[in-house]
Amino acid sequence: MATELNEQEIQRRQNLQALRDMGINPYPAAAFPTNAFSTEIVESFRDEDEEQRQVCIAGRMMSRRIMGKASFIELKDSKGRIQVYITRDDICPDENKDMYNVVFKKLLDLGDFIGIKGFVFRTQTGQVSVHCQELTVLAKSLRPLPVVKEKDGQVYDAFSDPELRYRQRYVDLIVNNGVKETFLKRATIIRTMRQVFDEAGFTEVETPILQQIAGGASARPFITHHNTLGVDLYLRIATELYLKRLIVGGFEGVYEIGRNFRNEGMDRSHNPEFTCMELYVSYKDYNWMMTFTEQLLEKICIAVNGTTEVQIGDNMVSFKAPYRRLPILEAIKEKTGYDLEAMSEDEMRKIAKDLGVEETDKMGRGKLIDEIFGETCEGTFIQPTFITDYPVEMSPLTKMHRSKPGLTERFELMVNGKELANAYSELNDPIDQEERFIEQMKLADKGDDEAMVIDHDFLRALQYGMPPTSGIGIGIDRLAILMTGQPTIQEVLLFPTMKPKKAQQNEGEEETEE
Repeated sequence: MATELNEQEIQRRQNLQALRDMGINPYPAAAFPTNAFSTEIVESFRDEDEEQRQVCIAGRMMSRRIMGKASFIELKDSKGRIQVYITRDDICPDENKDMYNVVFKKLLDLGDFIGIKGFVFRTQTGQVSVHCQELTVLAKSLRPLPVVKEKDGQVYDAFSDPELRYRQRYVDLIVNNGVKETFLKRATIIRTMRQVFDEAGFTEVETPILQQIAGGASARPFITHHNTLGVDLYLRIATELYLKRLIVGGFEGVYEIGRNFRNEGMDRSHNPEFTCMELYVSYKDYNWMMTFTEQLLEKICIAVNGTTEVQIGDNMVSFKAPYRRLPILEAIKEKTGYDLEAMSEDEMRKIAKDLGVEETDKMGRGKLIDEIFGETCEGTFIQPTFITDYPVEMSPLTKMHRSKPGLTERFELMVNGKELANAYSELNDPIDQEERFIEQMKLADKGDDEAMVIDHDFLRALQYGMPPTSGIGIGIDRLAILMTGQPTIQEVLLFPTMKPKKAQQNEGEEETEE
């Protein structure tokens, strides 16, 4: 069923037709030869310049003040905003004044894209502006933008509803200041990360998203079906096992930045599809990886914010290396007073109940430690802290600790109360790895739907020999939350996953969801 148009939308369509009737194409195909941007024009202007600078700019008309034969508009381009001064006699040098009196004053609407050719000057009020000498219609906007009004320090009609902002990110980017800046910072994070890896000699690769076995992490996968092969496939939950295959094949350092998919809950810090970076470097261990990681994050923070510190809510977090290193059992003892190291599974289950941690019969010893740490400790680590030496039950792909029986050479990096990175000295003993997979299958038999399944091809790859290797995974979305000081993952995803609606309705109307 066609969407019913409101009065403003009807008027804009009439304006569109009127432009066409005047012989003006509201969507011209020819390129418009821009040679400057708003912010650069303002920053580079000098009053002492002898010659007026000629510029050609383009963007959305965001405001308009008509004063008879002269007007001021605010033009928004990809870099910012600038004032443009428009007079009837400049853009209509002949006797026909329709370009100003009809097109500009009546048929153009806020949100329309226009091109401006003119020169730069400073107004009597001191504002650097562009004096328009030629105006070109570039694209008609058929929907009115939300108009944010401010009076006596109060903001009215703001486009602030989170659901509308995430569903209509294109509008959010247009009208809300600072939104685009968040995503530019996200791009800086990824660009800096790539630069550090490339300078270190590591190779960026791509591995399959559709996989026959969902391996490399403990998570529930999305399942799809391949019609030609007649088999079910999984959207990957991690890139780990394929990247390790490449280490077996002779790459010394490989990394991948890409989407992973986990069929799990959605909240302020989780989205079912998310971006993750995984890096594997041969002849290294988790101690080397901790040092490399803290240096990497320090460089990223400086690139994004110009400093090693960032304000995240009420907390000032410093990414300056080095970071504290604390074994997980010591962290639990430090925060709760309980020493779990020598406890049996039954004793640990009782401690979990005493601490108010939800537990079930499906949980083994490692899962209990994970739950106790998550509920009582994780949220307390604000400054970057490496939590190390996890029990073997929690780490089926990790090398056994060289000096602590029952533990593994693994760390998770906690920042602002959340896990940011997960890393190992990678398990490269194929016999030990097979035994770990078998133990995971026992957990699956007990009802753990996040337990790993046996990947026989990965075991075969290990049997050809994998050198000592360290690997790490860093959640890009969570890193973006931290580096930009945003409160939720939805604020750093351009298009976060949303619950589907029954019908698309005009903005401003109540929306019904399934």
